[in-house]
Amino acid sequence: MIRYLIERMVQKGLSLLVGKRCARGQLDEEEEANKKKVPADVMDGQFAVLAVEGKETKRFVLELDYLAEPEFLELLDRAREEYGFRQQGALSVPCRPQELEKIQESRSRRNSLST
Repeated sequence: MIRYLIERMVQKGLSLLVGKRCARGQLDEEEEANKKKVPADVMDGQFAVLAVEGKETKRFVLELDYLAEPEFLELLDRAREEYGFRQQGALSVPCRPQELEKIQESRSRRNSLST
């Protein structure tokens, strides 16, 4: 199931920009072009994710290696349970931003110890 989610993320280009529907339910050309753009702060080998808990939301740009981190995979499982595989727009995980920050800190500590 996680593999399917990752494949879908890659297929969608991990774009955070999603066009708004016009009155006829179609995307206009400008919105369609924006939908395919990757934000400037997302470099090759990275993806953007939103940590969302209630009204608290924070955007993170993570390395693709996070897709192999057990703690991050747990967040993806929670996202699958909450949003399903048909989630539109940005990749969102249902957690407080502090949870994702803890995963980043833990990974940084492990990386610094192995160097």
